[in-house]
Amino acid sequence: MKELKEYLRGLAPESFIKRGIIGLKASLDPIKRLFEQRRVPQQGWNEEQVRTLFKLLSALDTDKDPGAARVGEREARIISPLLSEFVAGFCHGIGRSGVLFADQPKAPGGSIMYRLTNRLALDALKRLGVPNIKTALVLPLATGMSIALILATIRQQKKGKKVIYPRADHKSPLKAIYLSGLEADIVQGEIVGDAVRVPPSRIEERITDDTVAILSTTTFFPPRESDDIKEIAKICKKHDIFHVINNAYGVQSEKTMKNIRSAIDAGRVDAFVQSTDKNFLTPVGGAIIASPDQQFIGDVNQTHAGRASAAPIIQFLASILLMGLDGYQKMRQEQLENKKILKEGLIPIAERWGERLLAIENPVSCTMTLTNFDPNKVGGALYNLRVTGPRAVLPSEWGSSIDGYPHPYLVLNAAIGSRKQDVEAVLVKLEKAFSQINY
Repeated sequence: MKELKEYLRGLAPESFIKRGIIGLKASLDPIKRLFEQRRVPQQGWNEEQVRTLFKLLSALDTDKDPGAARVGEREARIISPLLSEFVAGFCHGIGRSGVLFADQPKAPGGSIMYRLTNRLALDALKRLGVPNIKTALVLPLATGMSIALILATIRQQKKGKKVIYPRADHKSPLKAIYLSGLEADIVQGEIVGDAVRVPPSRIEERITDDTVAILSTTTFFPPRESDDIKEIAKICKKHDIFHVINNAYGVQSEKTMKNIRSAIDAGRVDAFVQSTDKNFLTPVGGAIIASPDQQFIGDVNQTHAGRASAAPIIQFLASILLMGLDGYQKMRQEQLENKKILKEGLIPIAERWGERLLAIENPVSCTMTLTNFDPNKVGGALYNLRVTGPRAVLPSEWGSSIDGYPHPYLVLNAAIGSRKQDVEAVLVKLEKAFSQINY
């Protein structure tokens, strides 16, 4: 700032220049603190500060150098400034020669941006409930492909071909297992009350010399409840097999994050994966993998083939800076309040129509029976009433995570980022849907 003041001398009264620099310094101070502390800010930034950070860092990349003679086959040549805007100017992407975390000589700004983003991801996950991790990597891949990358790394390190998968009727993890060249050993669950659970003892019984890992699940649609990841972690440590946790939307749940912390302390957790869009309100396309084992995440980093787009990385970075830790905690609290509103609103509706809420523990979802309704008609009526995201399921359909679930049911969610008015509106529209079907 002192140097800037000298450059401006004589162009305006000195008192004016001094006053202007005070304001400029105040607007840049959050960026300065970010570089110094390398932690998620307590208070969220404004959008202009995020744009300034991106402009500053992307300007360091060689494609912004007007005097550069760019003769390589990949020089971040962009047909239109519009395309550059989509990646905030980081046109070289991230990674080098198949190593995501490698620095790029042509992209010093992009390299700094990626290192900073990973530092903030680690800091965020620690402060949001899992302080006993050592490393985190933001991937330009959604959750399923991130799991596939982890499993491909495991395949290189341990003999065998079986991944034990406590059944959760979700195609992405199963595809991840097969894409990695491994095979899914699916363990069936059981009905306990209204919930579907997979007993850890049943999981342990399936371990053989051909087992390389267990892929457990913390967050999924009801009636499936979270796996007992603490007991699974003990089992994996006992049998010396890898443990990967699909924590798709679990960051928003303080309880889920504490469970992961306990699992790491009690046994073996090699990596847990969470979506950036479900937890941090970004566009679809990114995930964060985290671990108490820095070497293992380094191996995953080495497994990734080729460079990658910077878009999912900068989207997470922008999101966490805009929210700040206080903003995220506030959204967590709003999520809990909205879930309570949804649950309390569904109880009288269910009773009026001869249904009941199912007693299933889930951080974002509420579930009610559809004993007196055709689930397909309920789903169609809600769709026509412009309700997005409900799941109306027949027991015979794939999706209940068990064969022969005794009730057709409806799942409604109040996840992080949901608005109170959305939750209140869906209660009104559900009542209307039932009335239309019953008319």
